[in-house]
Amino acid sequence: MSGNWRDRTATTFECQKMPAVSSRGMVVSNHPLASSAGAEMLAAGGNAIDAAIATLFTLTVVEPMMVGIIGGGMAHIRLADGSHRVIDGQSTVPASVRDTTYTSRPGSAHDVFDTVGNENLNGPKAVATPGSLKAWCETLRRFGTMSLADVMQPAIKHAARGYAATPYLHECISESAAEMRKDKPIAAIFLPGGEPLKVGERVVQAEYAETLRYIAEHGEQALYEGPLGDILADYMEKAGGFIRRNDLTSYKTVERQPIRADYRGWAIFGPPPPAASGVHIAQMLNILEGYDIGSLGFGTSETIHYLAEVLKIAFADRAAASGDPDYVGVPVEKLTSKAYAEERRGAIDPARAQAWGAGVMQLESAHTTHMTAADGFGNVVATTQTINNLFGAKIMIPGLGAIANNYMNLFDPRPGHALSLAPGKRVTTSMSPMMALRDGKLRYALGLPGGKRIFPSAMQALINLIDHGMSLQEAVEAPRVWTEGNALEVEQAVPEAVREKLAMLGHKVEPVATVAGGMNGIAFHDDGTMTGAACWRADGTPVGISGGLAKSGIRFRLS
Repeated sequence: MSGNWRDRTATTFECQKMPAVSSRGMVVSNHPLASSAGAEMLAAGGNAIDAAIATLFTLTVVEPMMVGIIGGGMAHIRLADGSHRVIDGQSTVPASVRDTTYTSRPGSAHDVFDTVGNENLNGPKAVATPGSLKAWCETLRRFGTMSLADVMQPAIKHAARGYAATPYLHECISESAAEMRKDKPIAAIFLPGGEPLKVGERVVQAEYAETLRYIAEHGEQALYEGPLGDILADYMEKAGGFIRRNDLTSYKTVERQPIRADYRGWAIFGPPPPAASGVHIAQMLNILEGYDIGSLGFGTSETIHYLAEVLKIAFADRAAASGDPDYVGVPVEKLTSKAYAEERRGAIDPARAQAWGAGVMQLESAHTTHMTAADGFGNVVATTQTINNLFGAKIMIPGLGAIANNYMNLFDPRPGHALSLAPGKRVTTSMSPMMALRDGKLRYALGLPGGKRIFPSAMQALINLIDHGMSLQEAVEAPRVWTEGNALEVEQAVPEAVREKLAMLGHKVEPVATVAGGMNGIAFHDDGTMTGAACWRADGTPVGISGGLAKSGIRFRLS
């Protein structure tokens, strides 16, 4: 599409942040100290994997409500040789849990996993077997160049000496305060005197700093086979949780091959099942390929109508057949085929919103984080990690100083469904660490947090870049929409006139402050430079490395 996308838009906006440009490496995360930790590794001669792991460990300290060592996630890695792989470090169901362990709250809708007493939401019974720490350490050993002790130093420093609470952290604590007050260890740090930390107050996590030091010396075995695991398992047994020593010793990460979608000459790569994202982004792009989205314009009622319809189709199929491929037969080939997309597209009415059912046989969390890193050698990491809800299970493990996940809330507490509980089962996720290539060259890597709103938002960013021709900064900050079949959420920047047209088409429009969380990404240019961008929805900060070492043989002399 030629010309400026703003000439065809019905929704205008101005970017609130500035991108960063570099030539030797870039790190973008949702906290400036975490991005700086990764950039420090690049400046020391490390690669993108070193930078990513340093960033993730630091995020457990400075973004503790989103990510932790007792959590899980997905990493999408592109190595300098052009190969792609997805490292699945998702949490799993402990061995003692059965599909009848929880009691579903009476009257819950099919897509609502609430249980009696909120046992799968808050407290020890909500905690699944963690995978993040093992995945990070293994990934560093396999693909990094630096020692675990080196990449963990920034995290240890910030945990021990503290850092200033941001307005974003203060708001997250305030939102979770009622439940966090029930747990003395977590309240002692984030609710001193019973009140949320104020903006600018220091967050010191001395016990967690000691845990990080021990991990830096002993590696992931400290948790999965050593004394840190004993602390976790003993606490869980005494407190009524399900994790035992055998859950930790038997946990394994899984390397998977990404899902590929071909869209208007672009190759789009994303995570495979148990992630739902790669499959359904491919499905939605295949359907949208039949429309001239660029000509319809950004943020118009016509474009948003088609986005809403493909979202509803994707979520209907997701509910029927998403899950851990070791437990559920996910029909990947059918869902990602052009023929299936044509079939679904043919049923879309351009003048009327519809309710959609699944087109395949039946066989998650808003509080996550994402970071993207690239080096000057061609290695790129896009990874999304989480402890699920804000502050996970709202408990801190005494003796570890680490916040536990509440991943059990992502499983259906009712037996007989694709997302029902089973020992060892991995959670289904919407995590979308995506990469887009054109003519074999990597052009974009991006991702974001936001639960079920993640993969629809990532898809919209790709549409913004490919169809509308936005810059990366524009694409990550642009207003978003979301629906899974009920209300159509539209960010408030979408004008009232557009909302009225959507309502006339039959959509139940609901203006919201934000759809999903802080997206960040990196754009790669022909001259070897890269641009990092983060949006206004979180504390996202790009940090780039340019310049370089002195020219060989150069000396400074006084005559």
